[in-house]
Amino acid sequence: MHEEEVLGKAYDARLMRRLLQYLRPYRWYVALGILLSILTSAFEAIRPYFTKIAVDVDIASGDKEGLLNTVLLFFAVLVIRGFIQYANAYLTQWIGQQTIYDLRMEIFRHLQNLSLRFFDKNPIGRLITRVTNDVEVLNEMFSSGIVMVFSDVFTIIGIFYFMFSMSWELALVSLSVLPLLFYGTFLFRRKAREAYREVRLQVARINTFMQEHITGMLVDQIFNREKKSYARFSAINASHREANIKSIFYYAVFYPGVDLIGAISIGLIVWYAGGNILEQHITLGTVIAFVQFNEMFWRPIRDLSEKYNILQTAMASSERIFQLLDDKTILPNPSSPKILGQVRGEIEFKNVWFAYNAPSDGSGSAEWVLKDISFHVSPGQTVALVGHTGAGKTSIISLLSRFYEVQQGEISVDGINIRHVMPEDLRKHIAVVLQDVFLFSGDIKGNINLGDETISLDRIKAAARVVGAHRFIEQLPGEYDAEVKERGATLSVGQKQLLSFARALAFNPRILILD
Repeated sequence: MHEEEVLGKAYDARLMRRLLQYLRPYRWYVALGILLSILTSAFEAIRPYFTKIAVDVDIASGDKEGLLNTVLLFFAVLVIRGFIQYANAYLTQWIGQQTIYDLRMEIFRHLQNLSLRFFDKNPIGRLITRVTNDVEVLNEMFSSGIVMVFSDVFTIIGIFYFMFSMSWELALVSLSVLPLLFYGTFLFRRKAREAYREVRLQVARINTFMQEHITGMLVDQIFNREKKSYARFSAINASHREANIKSIFYYAVFYPGVDLIGAISIGLIVWYAGGNILEQHITLGTVIAFVQFNEMFWRPIRDLSEKYNILQTAMASSERIFQLLDDKTILPNPSSPKILGQVRGEIEFKNVWFAYNAPSDGSGSAEWVLKDISFHVSPGQTVALVGHTGAGKTSIISLLSRFYEVQQGEISVDGINIRHVMPEDLRKHIAVVLQDVFLFSGDIKGNINLGDETISLDRIKAAARVVGAHRFIEQLPGEYDAEVKERGATLSVGQKQLLSFARALAFNPRILILD
């Protein structure tokens, strides 16, 4: 089953407790939001009561002054409710944005600490989806879900209170349609759940296809595969369209269905109250108030149905996010790290065995990339590793920088096992010029010093002159402030290679590696 197909439970207490931890820093704001929601609900539920007073008391007695006072009081309630509603909406959105900011930063910090083995196993598109789409789903829950549920619930409670206090018989008549509503809601939730699963799956397929084919557009064009790719995308896009139309259909049936049930309820109110008004058991103001209560009652019902869908999707997204955050593919840090100090540049591999697919528990076989490798490099010595493609040259570079952990053997720098050194302490002494040069969006200067303000412009220029990059940089508009497009799209392969070389030299490493 595709990962995106799994929706999980509509409510998972374990996941919800973990999600609520992100609200702890803002718990007093959440409490204020709940209080504002209660006030909003109270002002919402009391409105039909003013109608009853105006009709049964002021108009019935011909009290114009009393009617004016009732209208003014009603208007004041609307104004106060408007201000409270604005404050509550702003506060809940603020809470949601703050929470999502914290969550995104935690995910990104976790990704930075993961080893390259994790990124070898997980497609980049999936990880981007976790940080963007899945987090955005939680944003909807934090912003309009948790706090606003209280508003809907208290609105319903307030309506029940006023309805039963005015006429319990009429309240029971108007609510007699609830079993029909519950049955319709049950069917809607089941169908909407299935439809959402399909929409989610199709969105994931579109994202995967677009990522692969935009990245590999050059291959498509070289081998004239544009029409084939277009046909495949058309089929995937059509499936996405059909899944959305199916999902929209259920909403298009459910919401008018709720309105129809509400209309039936109003009809029952009028039918029951008609005879009782004539017998003066129920006043006209009560009937009008009940009709208004009835219309108000179905709005939070619809909202709660929508909140159910938000909660369901949030549970699925949070499960995928926490699965990422719980991934332990992290290089272990030494309990008592050693400091390299002034590195001389002595490197030694002792009986190193390494495999990318080695089982973490030591069981099973592994496809060894390096087998019992040993060599020694003296300080200041230049060494060339020669071998056919796949022989393990790049793997040796990755192991020296401790991007991966060796399964057997030992790697040391200046006689210190690199496992006993913090990765950041080790890597600040090593610079690598890779075959596949990666340039960030920004400018030339930023791609050489990588945002390190301690590397001055003079030092950047000196590094560029050494590798021969200064000449072409001077010809660019803006020189070292010249714009660099994504992945250095406006530069040639050779120019990107020179910038990568200049970047390595600008950091003044004790160990320089050219891949």
